[in-house]
Amino acid sequence: MGDVMIRMLAAVFAAYCLAAVPAHAAAADDDEGAEKLFTFKDPRITESSGLAVSPTHPGVYYTHNDSAAAPTFYAVDGQGRTKATYRLRGAEARDWEAMAASKDPRTGRGVLWFADIGDNLDGAWPDVSIYKVMEPQRLGDATLPAVRYRFRYADGARNAEGIMVNPRTGRLYVVSKEFAGSVYAAPKTLRTDRTNVLRKVGSAPIMATDAAYAPDGSSYVVRTYFSATLYKPSGETIARVAMPQLEQAESIAFTADGTALLTGSEGVRSPLYRVPLPARAVAAASPSATPTPTPSPAKAESSLDAQADGPADGGLSLKDVLIWLAAAATAIGVITFIARRTA
Repeated sequence: MGDVMIRMLAAVFAAYCLAAVPAHAAAADDDEGAEKLFTFKDPRITESSGLAVSPTHPGVYYTHNDSAAAPTFYAVDGQGRTKATYRLRGAEARDWEAMAASKDPRTGRGVLWFADIGDNLDGAWPDVSIYKVMEPQRLGDATLPAVRYRFRYADGARNAEGIMVNPRTGRLYVVSKEFAGSVYAAPKTLRTDRTNVLRKVGSAPIMATDAAYAPDGSSYVVRTYFSATLYKPSGETIARVAMPQLEQAESIAFTADGTALLTGSEGVRSPLYRVPLPARAVAAASPSATPTPTPSPAKAESSLDAQADGPADGGLSLKDVLIWLAAAATAIGVITFIARRTA
């Protein structure tokens, strides 16, 4: 039934799931609204799916198309003008869906990650790939070498559109795009000589289209077609953040200072918006809100990291189960109604 049907069912499901969100997790009505930063000027950027803020070049944003003939990404300035076009050597672009940026703790150089993780048939590919690229030190058209890491899911193949990197631990995560989405952790050490296993460590919102970690590692965000949810590294919900209406919401990232979110859409001359985080959400996520002694490296891992080698506790209450069942029943009803109308 296509992407329109998916969005319709997701909207029905989301309406029921909102009832399960604690009152303190909803964004305040008096928070400052979203502002459009720019539109992508480059006519080659037709399906902006991944988004990242440069870790080393102030005012520079990176994006790539959903799928293309070549593995290419673009460096864009604050007016939406392309400053450089890069092609990856040793990479494919089967179904690029997301990207992330981090810093090498030893050298301070930026690191870019590109996720070829789309799988609309939920099992069409025996494995998926994520490419690691050292961020160019100068902006200018170039071909960059890429390191390819292959992955498979411990619990079976699935579609995914989100990746994120914890800046405190360097661990890579994949967020699946499903009606019962999940957060998957990659191994601490990635291997190029064998397939790496992604293990479920937490839950994700319905039909997640992207995800990102805050620059200080104090929180992460997961985007859906309709909204975004901010989480502590433990997976606890901090706040639900309203998003601007977009043609096809595909990307999300934190601003460099971590006080706002950036979100974009597919389409020619698509816009990029800045959405301020609710003040109390920033306070709840910030480590400075409740000062504690500096943790030792052995204790610096987040709860998601700690769960990476074992199954996570789902923590579903009876209310959660009932809401899920109600949403599932409604979705089945919608499918049946449309099937009869189109038969």
